[in-house]
Amino acid sequence: MKFGNTVVKHRRIILIAALVLLIPSVLGVIATRINYDMLYYLPEDIETVQGQNVLLDEFGKGGFSIVVVEDMKSDDVSRMWMSKRIEEVDHVDSVIDLESILDPSIPRSMLPDIVNDSINNPDASMIVVFFDSSTSSEETLNAVSDIREILTKTSYISGMSSLVLDLKNLCEREEAKYVAVAVVMALAAMMLLLDSFAIPFLFLIGIGMAILYNMGTNILFGEISFITMAIAAVLQLAVTMDYSIFLWHRYTEKLDEAEQGDSGEDGKELERRAMAEAINDTLTSVAGSSITTIAGFLALCFMTYTMGRDLGLVMAKGVMFGVLASVTVLPVMILKFSGLLRKTRHRSLIPDMTGFAHILTGRYWAYILVFVIALVPAVIFYNQKNVVYDFTKMFSSNAESMADEDKQFMIANDKLREDFDIGTSHIIIADADLPAKEGRAMCKEIEEVDGVKSVLGIDALLGTAIPRNMLPDQVSEALIGDQHQMILVNCAYRVSTEECNNQIDRINEIMDKYDASAALIGEGPATKDLIQITGRDFTVVNWI
Repeated sequence: MKFGNTVVKHRRIILIAALVLLIPSVLGVIATRINYDMLYYLPEDIETVQGQNVLLDEFGKGGFSIVVVEDMKSDDVSRMWMSKRIEEVDHVDSVIDLESILDPSIPRSMLPDIVNDSINNPDASMIVVFFDSSTSSEETLNAVSDIREILTKTSYISGMSSLVLDLKNLCEREEAKYVAVAVVMALAAMMLLLDSFAIPFLFLIGIGMAILYNMGTNILFGEISFITMAIAAVLQLAVTMDYSIFLWHRYTEKLDEAEQGDSGEDGKELERRAMAEAINDTLTSVAGSSITTIAGFLALCFMTYTMGRDLGLVMAKGVMFGVLASVTVLPVMILKFSGLLRKTRHRSLIPDMTGFAHILTGRYWAYILVFVIALVPAVIFYNQKNVVYDFTKMFSSNAESMADEDKQFMIANDKLREDFDIGTSHIIIADADLPAKEGRAMCKEIEEVDGVKSVLGIDALLGTAIPRNMLPDQVSEALIGDQHQMILVNCAYRVSTEECNNQIDRINEIMDKYDASAALIGEGPATKDLIQITGRDFTVVNWI
C-alpha cells in the first residue's frame, strides 16, 4: 500500500510536476533530429560504409544526384547558366555537365559512351551534381530543395537525396493525420466498450503525456530514425493502453467493495483508499507484463543494423513511461474528475463471458490441436515473406493518389529511366595509382556487364586517344583524389531487384581482378548489404 498511498497523498504535486515536465518534453521533441536515411544505420565495418567514408573524407563528397534536362538541347547558354546556378548552391561540391565536359574540337567518334549518350540524345541531357555532405543530411536536403527552385519545368533532379527530401516532407505532413486516426478509433472503441464515456479521454491524456515524455527524452540520442518517429507514438499508445484500462477496472472494483462495506468514511476518502489499493494491484500485475514488453523491444538492440537499436531503445523507454503514467498521472486525474466519471458511467456493451469461459476451458485440448495444426501453414507462409526494400516501389503503389510535389523524385527517376535507361547509379572507389591501361580495361569490362549503361571515370572518359590535359580541371578534381579515384557506374536496374544484386556481384568480381582494395558503394550496393544484414538480424532478434 505504501506506493499507492504516496501517490494519493501527493496527488497535487504529481499533477503539477507532470504538467511542468511537458515543457522540456516539447522542446526535446523539437530539438531531436529525424534521420530519413535507412542506409545510415548499416554497420561501420562493411565495405560500402567504409567506401562512403572515403568518398566524404578524401573527395569531400557525400551524396550525388543526376539532373535530367529536357527541351534544352539547342540552348547551350541556358543549360550552362543552369549548371552555373546549381554550382553556386550551398553544399554543392561540383557539377559535371556531360554536354560540355570535353573540348568541342575533339571528334565525337573519340568520345566515350556516357558522353555520347548525353550529346546524341535528341530529347535530354545529363548534369551530375555532387554534394559535400552526406546523402540525408540537412545540408544536402536543403541543397536539393534549392536546386529544385532553379530547375525549369522540364528539368528534374533524381537520386536518393531527392527521395529522402520528398519522404521527409510527406512524413511531416502525414504523421499528424494517422496519429489523429488512431486516437479517434481508440476513443470510439473505449467509449462503447468501457463503462464510462469520460474515462477514455483521461486515458488518452495520460498516455499522451507519457508519449511526449518519451519523444522529448529522445534528445539524449541526438537523433532518431523517421521509422521510429513515425510509429513510436501509435505503438506506445497500443502497447500501454492496457495498463490504464487495468487500473480503471481495479479502481472501480475496489470502490464498489469499499462502498458496500461500512467503514464510516466519506465518499472522497473511499475513493482515495480504493485508488491506493488499485495502484498497488496494478503495479504488481503490470510489472511482469511491462518487463516482458521492454525485453521484446530491447531484443531489437542486438541487430547489427542499428535502426533496430534506435527503435528498441525508444520503445522500451516508452513502455516505462507508460507504466509510470498509468500508476501516477492517471490515478491523480481520475480522483480529480471523479464526479464527472460517476455521471458518465454506463453499462458496458461487453456481455458476461462466464459461460464462454467455461466452454473454452472445458475443451482446451481441442483448441491446442487447432493451434498446432494452424502452426504448420503459419510457419510456411512466414518463411515466404517478401520484405520490400525499394522506396520507389513503396511510393509507386500510392502514386496515383499523390500530388506531383509529393513525388518529385519519382517523376525525376522516371525521366532518367525514359531518357537514358538509368535506374540507379553505383560509385567505384579505386586506387588513384591504378595504371591507366588497367583502369580502362576494368571500365570496359564493367560496361559489358548486363544492365550497365555507362561508366564515368578518368580512364573511361579519356579512352585511348584523349590526353588527360583535355579534361577540364573541375572534372579531374571531381573524379580523382590523393589516394583514390572515383568511377560512376550507371545501371538500368532498380535497387533491391535480383538483377541489380547479381550485377553488383559481377562488378565486384571485376574490381577484385584489377584492384583488390576497390569498393563499390551507392544505394544499390548498400541496399544489397541491408537485405543480407537484416535477414540475419531478424532471425537473431526472434530467437532472443
